[in-house]
Amino acid sequence: MIKTRLGLFFLVSITCGIQAKAQQTDSLKRDTVKIDTAQINKLRIDSRKNAIPTRVRPIQIQRAQVPLNMLDYKVIYWKKAVTFGLNFSQSAFSNNYAAGGVNAVALGTNFIYHTEYNKAPFSYVSELNLTYGVSKNKGQGKRKTNDRIYFDNKIASQLSAHWYLFGSLTFESQFDKGFNYVDMGNGVINAQYISNFMSPGYLTEALGFEYKPAPYFDLRLGTGTARQTFVLDHSIHKYQTDNYGVDTLKTVKNDLAFQMVALFDKDIMKNVHLNTRYALFIPYGQELKYITHRIDLVLSARVNRLINVTINGTMLYDRHTAKDVQATEGLALGMLYRFP
Repeated sequence: MIKTRLGLFFLVSITCGIQAKAQQTDSLKRDTVKIDTAQINKLRIDSRKNAIPTRVRPIQIQRAQVPLNMLDYKVIYWKKAVTFGLNFSQSAFSNNYAAGGVNAVALGTNFIYHTEYNKAPFSYVSELNLTYGVSKNKGQGKRKTNDRIYFDNKIASQLSAHWYLFGSLTFESQFDKGFNYVDMGNGVINAQYISNFMSPGYLTEALGFEYKPAPYFDLRLGTGTARQTFVLDHSIHKYQTDNYGVDTLKTVKNDLAFQMVALFDKDIMKNVHLNTRYALFIPYGQELKYITHRIDLVLSARVNRLINVTINGTMLYDRHTAKDVQATEGLALGMLYRFP
């Protein structure tokens, strides 16, 4: 009986302790919540009472006259360039020089004046190309090595991005008399007089379309082309049997034709410049053998600012001047000045 009472006593004591601890925990939680809520209420700021006062003013936009001072710039539609070349070579031998040789002097000159006018949609290009060269060997006298006058003028109106309608006027001839030297044997050289200034001379008018996809390439298709061939010196008839296609009793011959001209002018590598021109002339109403082809090429390599190495060549097929293809080539080291 005593044991039963002691067991009940311990059981009641444990139950009372658990309840007291639970009440203490609940009271602590409630107090903590109350403290946190009070702190939050203290940290709250009434925005209406503490807002910074602002002033709202309407924005007014008004027009103002700003003075503008024009810059001192000028649009230049013209572009000009001048090229002048001079080549000189000389060789001399003593009378007893074992290897032999002939005293010789050679001089060559080249002058190019190029001008352009570009103001869309119109453009104008003019080029004057003058070339002359002579050599003198001991016992042979003066002989020409190069001789040409070339003057080209073209005006064009742009039709699209790369196509133009153009009209051109071209003049071509030579400065001095030309001879064909024939070895007659026994040291006798026969100089046959075959050409001179305006004998022949060519004046060509062309109207057609031009294709220009890049500044360095130009293709002209002269669907309506007229050319006049002049032979003013009748003394060349003796050795020039065809007389450049002109009747020996006349001085001018007129031809209507289709003409194609392709131009390429570009630096193909550093300090190396290539200028080439191909001309095709197909006369109307004549046999195909009278189609004329001409290629002019100038390759120049710059050594320094003034010294250049130049290779120039010409290939011509014209049945009125010769039955076979004609060609000339020259290599020169000399001075070449371009401005600008």
